[in-house]
Amino acid sequence: MHMKWKTEDGGWSPYLAGSLVGLLAIASVYATTEWMGATNYLGASTTFVRAAGMLERTVVPEHVTANEYFTKEKVRVDWQFMLVLGIFFGALISSVTDRSFKLERLPPVWEQRFGPSLTKRAMGAILGGMIAMIGVRMADGCPSGHGLSGIMQLSVSGLSAMTMFFGVGVLVAVLVYGRRAS
Repeated sequence: MHMKWKTEDGGWSPYLAGSLVGLLAIASVYATTEWMGATNYLGASTTFVRAAGMLERTVVPEHVTANEYFTKEKVRVDWQFMLVLGIFFGALISSVTDRSFKLERLPPVWEQRFGPSLTKRAMGAILGGMIAMIGVRMADGCPSGHGLSGIMQLSVSGLSAMTMFFGVGVLVAVLVYGRRAS
């Protein structure tokens, strides 16, 4: 069997990308264990809360200081914060190098299904982001933390979480876009 490094549209092979994420997960455990003295697995959701805390600290620093969550999680730039920045810049570099980068007012699939309203798209994105972050905070972690890192540890709860993430993702895609994903 011959593995292709690129897809027909010029994008990265999902097998290659998945393998690289696996190697990144293993490297993150080794790198952060040696550096920090405790095992830290891949995750991203806390970074967004910390970023909100950094922004809030510029306006009302006393609220951040008194906030129980921020006291526990420490508003700071750490390895996870740098990982999230790396994901952003890595995706940007990847899309520029494979020539798929483009600025879009609306994603074509969205516009086809829901029309040209930028306000409707913005409201959908904001509502979806709020629901996702509420779920992440309730679960005390994100799909990468529970799913990828959990599976890496052969955790039944990690496998269950990943199964639910993908199952619900497929269901929502079918409901939102009105067709079966191929």
